[in-house]
Amino acid sequence: MGERNQMKKSFAALLVVLAIALVVAGCGGGAKQAALEAGNASGEQQAEKLKVGVMAGAEEEIWRVAVEVAKKDGLEIELVTFSDYVQPNKVLDSGELDANAFQHVPYLDEFNAAHGTKIVKLANTINFPIGVYSEKIKDLSELKEGDVLGLPNDPTNGARALILFESAGLIKLKEGVGITATVRDIAENPLNLQFKELDAAFIPKALGDLTAAVINTTFALENGLIPSEDAIYREPNDSPWVNIIAVREGEQDKPIFQKLIKAYQSEEVKQYVTENFADSMVVGW
Repeated sequence: MGERNQMKKSFAALLVVLAIALVVAGCGGGAKQAALEAGNASGEQQAEKLKVGVMAGAEEEIWRVAVEVAKKDGLEIELVTFSDYVQPNKVLDSGELDANAFQHVPYLDEFNAAHGTKIVKLANTINFPIGVYSEKIKDLSELKEGDVLGLPNDPTNGARALILFESAGLIKLKEGVGITATVRDIAENPLNLQFKELDAAFIPKALGDLTAAVINTTFALENGLIPSEDAIYREPNDSPWVNIIAVREGEQDKPIFQKLIKAYQSEEVKQYVTENFADSMVVGW
């Protein structure tokens, strides 16, 4: 009888031990599951990353502001800087970048046509209004018969310069040529102005030999010119040459890119541009 009672006590004790073990195992499993879920969540956050190609200098500075804004939205942006206008598209096309931001749509269209790439606009960024500069005159109304005007010799910026000359009333281009315009498309030239096509980077150095010339904002700044003060005629702020964020075709609807747009087109970026670069650029959104 005593042995039977002892067996009952031992069996009851064993049941208690098993019950405790099950509870502990259950708690441990819950902890593991919670840790796994936390790990998955952490993994999802880490996946919110983008590599964006930008031009070194002022544009990089502006993007640094967007990088900080993006962090608040759980997006990590890694900036990759470039110093030329060809590599950013090539590297984007190869898949080494998720996006780039340095060009306007006319340049992108020309690049796609020439290189067989499929890169598309995602959103507007900033606009660098180009201007006409001169060391000899203070106003375009001072131009005389046969004066020499300089303009960039590359197709995109050359057309942009001619459109600027047309908007100033100096020439008239053939109907419909638009951003494909060349000096051969000048239909009317009342002052018989002469047009000298030069490498865009060289024009500031040649300005003294010309009556006036169109100079890209980047090269104007590099040569000590202040566009808002030194240009005798400038593009309007809402010109079609606004720079853009570009991505590979078919990827523009990815939700992560909405965070990228939100970060760049933020009040913080707008304020930074206005306070630091009002002499040379304006926001394009």
